[in-house]
Amino acid sequence: MQQKSIAYPSGDRKLRSLLSTGSRLKASAVGNTLAPMTTAEKEALKGWEHLPASVQRNISDKLYEKRKNAALEVEGAVKNYAAAGEHDKIAAIIDSLKFYVEPDRPASAFTNNRKGGLIGLAAVTVGLAGDANQHLDKIVPPVLKAFADPESRVRYYACEALYNIAKLCKLSADSDRDVQSAAHLLDRLIKDIVTESDQFSIEEFIPLLRERMNLLNPFVRQFLVGWITVLDSVPDIDMLGFLPDCLFNMLSDQSHEIRQQADAALREFLQEIKNAQSVDYGRMAEILVQRALAVDEFTRLTALEWVNEFVKLGGQQLVPYYSSILRVVLPCISDEDERIRVVAKEANEELQNVKTKLENGLDIEAVLQVAQRELGSEMETTRIEALRWISVLLERYRTEVLSLLDKLFEALLDSLSDTSDEVVLLVLEVQAGIAGDGQHFRRLMVFLALRFKTDHALLEKRGIMVIRRLCTLLNSEKVYRELAIILEGEADLEFATTMVQALNLILLTAPELAELRALLKVSLTSTSGSNLFGALYASWCHSPMATLSLCLLAQAYTHAGSLIQSLGELDINANLLVQVDKLVRLLETPVFAYLRLQLLEPARYPALLKTLYGLLMLLPQRSSAFRILRTRLKTIPTNATLLVHPPSGSEGFPGLSAIRRTASGGPYAQILSHIPAISSGSQTDEGGPNLESKSGANSVNFDLRLQQFEHMQHQHRIYRGQWQAKQQHSGKPPIAPVQNGQRDEANDSRRGKGVTSTADTSVRPTARSWR
Repeated sequence: MQQKSIAYPSGDRKLRSLLSTGSRLKASAVGNTLAPMTTAEKEALKGWEHLPASVQRNISDKLYEKRKNAALEVEGAVKNYAAAGEHDKIAAIIDSLKFYVEPDRPASAFTNNRKGGLIGLAAVTVGLAGDANQHLDKIVPPVLKAFADPESRVRYYACEALYNIAKLCKLSADSDRDVQSAAHLLDRLIKDIVTESDQFSIEEFIPLLRERMNLLNPFVRQFLVGWITVLDSVPDIDMLGFLPDCLFNMLSDQSHEIRQQADAALREFLQEIKNAQSVDYGRMAEILVQRALAVDEFTRLTALEWVNEFVKLGGQQLVPYYSSILRVVLPCISDEDERIRVVAKEANEELQNVKTKLENGLDIEAVLQVAQRELGSEMETTRIEALRWISVLLERYRTEVLSLLDKLFEALLDSLSDTSDEVVLLVLEVQAGIAGDGQHFRRLMVFLALRFKTDHALLEKRGIMVIRRLCTLLNSEKVYRELAIILEGEADLEFATTMVQALNLILLTAPELAELRALLKVSLTSTSGSNLFGALYASWCHSPMATLSLCLLAQAYTHAGSLIQSLGELDINANLLVQVDKLVRLLETPVFAYLRLQLLEPARYPALLKTLYGLLMLLPQRSSAFRILRTRLKTIPTNATLLVHPPSGSEGFPGLSAIRRTASGGPYAQILSHIPAISSGSQTDEGGPNLESKSGANSVNFDLRLQQFEHMQHQHRIYRGQWQAKQQHSGKPPIAPVQNGQRDEANDSRRGKGVTSTADTSVRPTARSWR
């Protein structure tokens, strides 16, 4: 039968060309004799009746040329039936060809039959042209089954016959090179058809690709990358709506070539996103967040680069996804890879720069939870950035953040124990921001004192830094007044003493508290100064030397002398002597320069001399503090031109005669010889009339203060007695509690080391000075 020339559509002509390449293949030597068939099988072969008789004979011939000619006859017949609308005959022809291909049919036992059946099905598809959709459900399944055929030539013909790209990826990795070559030819053919078709369904195709994205075969992966790139190049196909997250899987491939191909494809996608007018950044951001958690560094880097660009491009669209994005950005800020750190830091800054409203979907609680979790990170940089996020949210959404404070406050207090000074300083900035109103200020001070009480390591290592920083960020007077109120009613007298000594040391040494010291210096002449003095005095009574230093700072020298006389009635223990030692050294610091200058006028400040000599009498002669103070007192000038001489015959200020008599002939004789006799009638203090006894709005009731001091010391004696009784009852040695701090110094003195070793300790505000 003479074959007619058939006109092919563009895609079909390519198939015709592909089919013609089979002339290069060798024919199979296997015969095609069939075994006896059943009635059902004979029914399935009725399709041959609608074809020329030579087709059934030649379609499975061992010679390729005969099979090709038979396929052309099938193509022509099907085309004629399609034009006439006789699709029932076409269906019968397909059933007959399937009989040769399907593995459960007797005819399929012969290789040439399977080859012929496949080439025949391909010819049917070509002949149907635009009507192929009506019969694809019958044509495709047997061809797909042929991909698993044990004969490579059969698999080759399956490639020639198949238009469905969904299953090609299995053959791209076939071990037979001819099969690979055929699959690649078909791959290019189908790509051409897809690019020219307006009926391709990307929604159905993407899931098929994703099913195979986890395959590790390099041929499969190259095949997939190629298809993604081709589809992205088609103007009518919107691949941006289907972010090829599968490409991120390939960034960690062992093959450098595949990594490069995937990276190049992703960069093309990103460029298209930048140029697109409308993109759903939020949905794609969720995918990127997962990729940014990958173990592979290159995958994390690429995902973060995308996130960074999305933040710049998406702006408000990404606000609802802030918590998810921060969950990966904050840890990556401390990544080992410098490139990742740089990109993550840039993305974090971009996120903070986005100004948004709560109506845009910002979940403040979720963001705070991420920041709070990262406060426990092992990486310092991540902890710092987490604190900055809390600070930013507090500044912009104060009301909402404060409503969630219960969940955040404990984490911030825990961060005060951080090993990094920078982290601690940032924590204090956040806490100062929270304490902007009275309610939260009080709460911060109470919780801070409680944390110092329960965490002695925090008090020793960070106490000075915390107090000084809070005094800078908040009002120093307000901070000291609040802490004084808290400590005044503190039941744990040992802790109260330690805290008061710490606060007093900061008060006398920290540059941040210069204004507070200046206000205390005018306590006897200023209402605000006297109010501050009174506010601190009650809690300062926990520590005798802290109280005494407060009086010296306020220039209340007469009351200071009364305090020393009151101390003389108590048991002088090693702890108290250590505190006297520290005070003597503090007197040599620049803070008390005014006091040392007042010693140039002993007649004007007799109570100051009495106080200093009282301190001298409390100290052991062998201590270095004794030598320091004695040397200072020896420098008091005796030149009459520098002194205001009292009337002749006066016995000096009260108590001085007794001191002279006690010290006569002793080591103090030389010191006391420098002190002139001063009339009690001319005794003045604080540069004029005795301001400590002055009445009026600015006066301080020092008699009441002295009673207050003595009562507090009485409470401490009871506390120490109860503590010792408890120790004796438990069978432990009755060592005094650390009521005045310095547990180590007290124990050293009992071990025979003496207090002279502790008297040489520096007054610098070190962690040791807290105890």
